[in-house]
Amino acid sequence: MKRAGTLSLLAAALFVAVFLGKDTAPDAAAQAPIKLKIQSAFPAVSIVYGNLKYFAERVEKMSGGRIKVEALPAGAVVPAFEILDAAHRGLLEGGHGVSYYWFGRHPAATLFAGAPGGPFGMSLLDLMGWFYEGGGLDLYHELYQKLLKLDVVVFPISPHGPQPPGWFRRPVKNWEDFRGFKARIPGIAGDVYKEAGMSVVLLPGGEIIPAAERGLIDAAEWVGGREDLLLGLHTVGWKYHYLQGQHEPNTHGNLFINKKVWERLSPDLQEIIKSATKDAFLTFWWQFNQENAKAYQEILKLGINTQRMPDDINEVFLKTWDKVAARFAEKDPFFKKVLDSMREYASLTVPHRESHWPTWSFAAQYYWKDKIYAK
Repeated sequence: MKRAGTLSLLAAALFVAVFLGKDTAPDAAAQAPIKLKIQSAFPAVSIVYGNLKYFAERVEKMSGGRIKVEALPAGAVVPAFEILDAAHRGLLEGGHGVSYYWFGRHPAATLFAGAPGGPFGMSLLDLMGWFYEGGGLDLYHELYQKLLKLDVVVFPISPHGPQPPGWFRRPVKNWEDFRGFKARIPGIAGDVYKEAGMSVVLLPGGEIIPAAERGLIDAAEWVGGREDLLLGLHTVGWKYHYLQGQHEPNTHGNLFINKKVWERLSPDLQEIIKSATKDAFLTFWWQFNQENAKAYQEILKLGINTQRMPDDINEVFLKTWDKVAARFAEKDPFFKKVLDSMREYASLTVPHRESHWPTWSFAAQYYWKDKIYAK
């Protein structure tokens, strides 16, 4: 009996060790943090790169250290415009850029980055509403996954608009003045300017200054304010800087993650990443506006001629954009699908905003008319 009792105790102990111990004993592999290497298309000096760093910090804190994002600047692993393919192949776990960089692969990529005119008069908040409440995010994934055949998931993450028309070697007073300009303009906005006779090139940020200094371009659009100062656009002898254009009123960047990596994350970790992208979006928006406000005070002290883009140029730009967009929509069903979706959402929200919300410029002019520097 004593031997039988001993065997029973041993069996019970074995049961606890094998089954209960499996759930309670520390599992080093399970506790090891998930590491995501994500590279930005923006250089280390850029405040937009800071958006990715902030996202990395939020993900680590919100996940309790279960995810660690290594936020890399442009060129750390691959050239800036190769981050999308690198994330698709798994060379990187993700990338941080602007979808109109892939305009050459599909024209609809520009629509998701903030198309000319808003589009259709949408504010940045309206546009984010379209993404999250109007079906835009589903269309975003349809573009990347079905049309471009890329193994990534994608989310908006960094607002850096409205973006000014940029820096010019000489002034422009009407649409015809763009003729003969060689300019760095990204995305489909470049196609609109081409209608005026402008020669458009797409360059990474790091190549703009050398091209300007060598006389290869006569104008350039980058981001505006702080980013333009950091890049050095005030140093190339271009004294005309135009604001309040219609080419990129709602520009924003995106975060994309390798789809296989994404699917290996538990549902709660996926939700943490989704929440962190929204957190990073709003936080960067506040930081970006404040930094730009300070930057333009510095630009004014440098004697740069800051002007509003003339209304008649903006009007011709939108009319030309409508024609360009119609041509793309006629050729490409998906482009039309996205544009129609945006138009439908804007037709509800924009007239409501214009009817219901106060005109911010009225109070701004009342209090700060003498400080408004774009005339």
